[in-house]
Parts: sequence; C-alpha cells; structure tokens
Amino acid sequence: MQQFFKVLKDINELIMFKHSIFSLPFIFIAMIVSSKQINGTSWFGWELLVLGLLAAVSARNFAMSFNRYADRDIDKHNPRTANRPSVDGRVGKKNIQFFIGLNALIFIVVAYMINTLAFWLSFPILAILGGYSIFKRFSPYAHLVLGLSLGLAPIAGVVAVSQSITMWSVLLALGVMFWVAGFDLLYSLQDMEYDKEKGLFSIPSIYGKDATFFISRLFHALTVLFWLLFVVAAGLGFWAYLGVFAGGVILYAEHKIVIKDFAKIDRAFFTLNGYLGIMLFIMIFIDRI
Repeated sequence: MQQFFKVLKDINELIMFKHSIFSLPFIFIAMIVSSKQINGTSWFGWELLVLGLLAAVSARNFAMSFNRYADRDIDKHNPRTANRPSVDGRVGKKNIQFFIGLNALIFIVVAYMINTLAFWLSFPILAILGGYSIFKRFSPYAHLVLGLSLGLAPIAGVVAVSQSITMWSVLLALGVMFWVAGFDLLYSLQDMEYDKEKGLFSIPSIYGKDATFFISRLFHALTVLFWLLFVVAAGLGFWAYLGVFAGGVILYAEHKIVIKDFAKIDRAFFTLNGYLGIMLFIMIFIDRI
C-alpha cells in the first residue's frame, strides 16, 4: 500500500495535477453560458458534469505526460527540472508511455460518450495538446501553442452542451490563449539562459527579457479585450463585466510582482493565475443564475 501511494505521488508530481485549475474554470464557464442560452438554466446536468471533468482531466494528463516524456533530454541538464520523476527514474519510460496512451484513450472514449462532434474533434485536440513539446524545438511561437492548448477548453465546453462552436466561445478561447501565452512568457524567463545554451526557441532566449515583458503585457491586454468581446457577444451582464475588470487588475498585479522581483515568478504564475480563473468562473456563474 505504501508503494502504491508513492507511485501516485510521483505521477501527481509528473503531471502537476493542481495546475488543472487553469483550464477547468473555462470549460465550465462555457458550459454554463451555453446551457443558459439553450435551456434557460445554467445547470447542464450531472452526466455532462462528470463527462466534462473526465475529458478535461484526461486531456491534461495526456498533455503533461507527453510533454514530460518528450522533454526528458532537455530536462535532465536543466537544474530547475533535473529532479522531475520523468528524468530521475521514479517514473520509467514505459510507464509514461502507458500513461500517455491510457489518457488519450480515455479522452477519446469520453468524447464519444458526449456527442459526435466532440468525438471527431478529440483527435485534432490531442494533436494540438502534444504539439507544444515539439514546437518549442523549432519555433518561438510555442508559447502560443501552449495557450491554444488551454484555449481549447471553452470550445470543448460549448461543444459538449450545444454540439456547435459559437462566436462567443471562440472569443473566450482567444482570451484564454493569450492569457496562458502571456504568463508562460514570464515563466520562461527562468530558463532564458539555459534555452540560449541549448538552442531552444523560446521568446526570452531569442529576444531578451525586456522584449519578453513587453510581449507578455501585450498578450494580457489582448486577453482582457477578447474577454470583454466574449461578454458582449454572449449577452452577459454586470457581474461578468466586473469579473473581466478584476481579471485585468490581477494580470496587472502579476506583472508588477515579476518586474519588481524576478524570484517571485512562481507566485505570479501559480497563485495569481489560479485565483483569476476561479474568480472569473464565480462572477459569470453569479451572472447566469
């Protein structure tokens, strides 16, 4: 039993399960808004709640484990990542491969159980989720691919409820994409010198710290813009606008923290962005009830 819990602990560290907080709120934002428009109520049912959770968790498990597997050769020489379970041997190569395949299969099966459109979209979604790990080896736009990976969350949410892709869900997704890409740029500053040494294509390693700060601020300005357009297009009310405004304040605080003290990147990355997603979900939930 002790060995079993140790394996679970290592897998949890491998996939950083707690970071699911970045995408989950936006899946359920889309599901709530779509359900309200179609059914007149924000509650979309227990079945879709369970299937949505399974789809979100399996997709993220696939993406993280694929990334860790693909990056073993990069991570083992980086002091910041050298102690990851995928590198130090705690989770073996075959076990990671099995975990990747299992979660891909779960995601496809769950998508099939949701509806036909979700099933057919599950294949390109998996390709995009795995694309980040490959992209950063030849393109500085990998930050946007990572953003797109999480930006698919609200698209998946609206597909689950309505079997369609609405304009407001695309605007919400674009906001998520630039939000994630913006804070990934800040997070990548930690590996700027290492990426230069290894010839990896991150924006910090190519354009430097000052340009990275500027691009990150630009991306987060676009985030607020697209979320405002989403609120307008979806016909949401006061609480949704307040949520977007509060989100903009949180993003501003994030940049102030990182610029002032480089050592607090983790705090800005995990804590503030986690609060942002939850806060926006709560505000839109209140707006729709």
